[in-house]
Amino acid sequence: MVAGLILLSAVVFALEMTAVTPLSASTSSQHIENQQESTARGVLASAAETGALERALLSWNASSEQFYNTSRLGYFTSDAPPNEFGRMLNRSFNRGGVAYNVYLRYQGAGGAPDTRQYVYQGRPSDNSVQATWTLALAENDEIHDYEEAPTGTEISDEPTFFAPPASDSSVYNVVRVEVVVWRI
Repeated sequence: MVAGLILLSAVVFALEMTAVTPLSASTSSQHIENQQESTARGVLASAAETGALERALLSWNASSEQFYNTSRLGYFTSDAPPNEFGRMLNRSFNRGGVAYNVYLRYQGAGGAPDTRQYVYQGRPSDNSVQATWTLALAENDEIHDYEEAPTGTEISDEPTFFAPPASDSSVYNVVRVEVVVWRI
């Protein structure tokens, strides 16, 4: 009985000494992070399956050497990309308190890894989650215009395309699309 009273006192004392703040980890915040990660994976899978992801990456403006309709910085900022992939991101994450970044990782010149910012909405917080999708681009894939329509120019014939040819095979380059999501 005395041992039980001492144990109960120790538990009460420990609970009173623990501070719970809005930034404390909890099962509800972990659940939200898991849900955001799952949603990001679903958006990437759906965009890849419908071809929206590939069309977004091929929507390249050779004269400005950046994706169509990006900011002067060369990437999309607070607005989602004006393509089907962007609309999918917007439907999934464009609600109060949720932000996302999209990074494109690929083999750069000389074989070194390289990264290009596609969407940048700020610096991710500590509770950010990420999902990735790998997309192989073929050398005969065509560049798309701002309406996502093929232009007739193959990426292997476009020297300004963001990713250089990675090999002499029919695979032009492999791009890992990474979506990072967090609550603000």
